[in-house]
Order: sequence, then C-alpha cells, then structure tokens
Amino acid sequence: MRDLASQLAQVKTVAIVGHVRPDGDCVGSCLATYNYISAWFPQIQADVYLEPIPNIFKFLKNAEKIQSSCDSDQTYDLCIVQDCGDVGRLGAAVKYFETAKKTICIDHHVSNDNFADENYIFPDTSSTSELIFELIEEEKITKEIAECIYVGMVHDTGVFQYSSTSARTMNAAGVLMEKGINFSQIVDDTFYTKTFAQNKILGQALLNSRLCQEGAVIATAISQEEMKRFQVLPKHLDGIVSQLRVTKGVEAAIFLYENDDGTWKVSMRSNGKANVADIAIKFKGGGHVRAAGATMEGAPEDIIGRLCAEIERQLHD
Repeated sequence: MRDLASQLAQVKTVAIVGHVRPDGDCVGSCLATYNYISAWFPQIQADVYLEPIPNIFKFLKNAEKIQSSCDSDQTYDLCIVQDCGDVGRLGAAVKYFETAKKTICIDHHVSNDNFADENYIFPDTSSTSELIFELIEEEKITKEIAECIYVGMVHDTGVFQYSSTSARTMNAAGVLMEKGINFSQIVDDTFYTKTFAQNKILGQALLNSRLCQEGAVIATAISQEEMKRFQVLPKHLDGIVSQLRVTKGVEAAIFLYENDDGTWKVSMRSNGKANVADIAIKFKGGGHVRAAGATMEGAPEDIIGRLCAEIERQLHD
C-alpha cells in the first residue's frame, strides 16, 4: 500500500475502527483518516467507531462524529483498522471488520499478526499517526488533520522522548507545526494537564508501589475500591506507568488496575534491557518492545510476581 487515496478509489462506504480503550494515537490517527476522507472524498460515506474517548481529545475536529454504539448492521466496502495489533482488540466493532468487502490494517505494534487483507505495519515507527502522515498527500493535510496526527504522535512518543522517535518523526512534526497548529497548547492540554483526582490517584499508585528484583523493577496496582474512592475511571490512569518508569535505577515498570469483572489490566514499560512485548504476548497481550500490556486474572501480587519473574529471566539472559 503506497497511499490512502488509491485505496479509496471505487469505494462508497468506509468504516474506521481502532482498539478498545482508545488512547491518543488511536483517537488521533482514526480522526485524521476520517477528516481526510470527509474533506477530500465527500462522495464516500465514512463512519468512525471507537469506545468513548477521553475528554481531552474532544477538541479534535469531528470528534463528536465518533460512534461508540455498534448497533448498525451496515456492511462496508472497506474497513480500515488503525493502531490495533489483533482482531480481539477491536471490541464490538469487530463485526464491521468481519463483514467488510475489503480490510486494511495500519499499525506499528510489533505483535501485529497481519490479520487484514492488506497490512501497512511498521513496528519501528513512532506511532500509527506517523504512518497516517506518510499515507496522506502533504498538500492535503489541513490544519485540522494536522492537529489529529500531532496529538497521536505526541502521546505515543511521550512528547518525542521515547526511543521510537526518529528523525522522520521530528521532520513530520515540523511539517505539522507549519500547518498552523497550536503545538504547545496541544502538549499541555492533552499530555501534561491532570485533574486533581488524577493527581491524587497517581499519589496513591506511588504509595502502593514497591521495588522488585533487587530494585530492577517497580510495580504497583490500583483496585476498583480505590478507583471509586478517588472517583476516577480507567481513562484517568494514563501516565501512571510512565511515571513509574522514570524511577532512578529501574529497568522496567509494571502498573495494574482492576477491571469491572475482577481481571487486571496490565501496562508495562521498559528502559531498554527488557522486551516487554515478548512478555505481554506470553499472557495473550501485545504491544511494543518498550511498552506493552495484557489482561490477566488472579491476585495482583501473584500477577506482579509472574511478570517480575519473566523480566528477571530476560535481564539475566
């Protein structure tokens, strides 16, 4: 696949789908594609399906057009899956993928198993949003599209600090800045600014944290009871694992929070020596070498112990 435009030829209906619990890259890349089609292919009916997105992303153009209900039984000519490594992460919107006449996957997860008809998968790229930047003609990137792509790149690079950030990433960011976006406000409003409740739950997570493997790993967990006490939702827990990762002397960070069904959502970050994607895959998850996750069952102490053992094995190897 060379570009999006060639894939849209002779297409009348398109579904754009991202992963469950959409983050900045998922929201940004999906809305960038939606806005591109709306602006330059008005003859195409495009629908974007995502679970409810965090409020910080609702300033993006056409965020209100996102459909979180998958009640429609429409069959699409094309389904574009973005920022998703496997079918299981599509949630209820998987039915649009399964019934579409043609499917495309645009993604940067190393665990992606090339599950679509056509796959544009580049694990070394900073974000799916950067891939969307490459697939759209530069002259057709409007200010509104640029905002969407920039949000995605900022969030999946930790404001351009993660190792996946490349010269190409920074060059793309420069092009987006020249489109007239308020790049500094985007970073402040969507990445750094936290509510009082978010700061308090971060504090609780840090108080709960402990060092494992002789200080090589830091881990913590937040229960449903604590989430209710601090009046936060899963979307408000973004950034906790990254804060753990910057603890001096650690090689990896583990953050767990309890789901409604009693399972635990696991997020892992590595400072380079551990490949957390390989560990996540062992527990039916996935992700990137330095950032990965899974959903696991059991007591949080046991889950942390199993993950620490895998990290220790890698560090010793």
